[in-house]
Amino acid sequence: MKPAILVLCTGNSCRSQLLHGYLQHYLGAGATVYSAGVEVHGLNPRAVRVLAEDGLDISHHTSNHVDEYAHVPFAYVLTVCDHAQEVCPVFPASATKLHHSFADPARATGTDEEIMAQFRAVRDQVKAYAQAFVGQYFAVAQPGNGA
Repeated sequence: MKPAILVLCTGNSCRSQLLHGYLQHYLGAGATVYSAGVEVHGLNPRAVRVLAEDGLDISHHTSNHVDEYAHVPFAYVLTVCDHAQEVCPVFPASATKLHHSFADPARATGTDEEIMAQFRAVRDQVKAYAQAFVGQYFAVAQPGNGA
């Protein structure tokens, strides 16, 4: 049985969706990746746009509440914001829980280009985190990272 990974954020609209997209891309059939929020804010169109710039399509993703996955035996639970880590539901002790807080690009202000620059910066941080996670826990080399 392939391992299940949950990426958890506050609203499941940006950061968790970005990481979900990269993990799904890098792991392919090697894992089942889910993303959810402790709230549901809907998929952010700018998150879809910045991943499309990097060749990934998450336009079909949905924003889901963590309670929808209570029955899934997760091998990994990755929180990507401090709020989600603080209110994270209890998962089986066997799940490896990891936390990395990324800035919320949805809170960026300024011109459209300034806001998109924040989304791109977070995207690049999330991509590097995804590559490191996959390399450490799945020993899979990812294209485009020198491996």
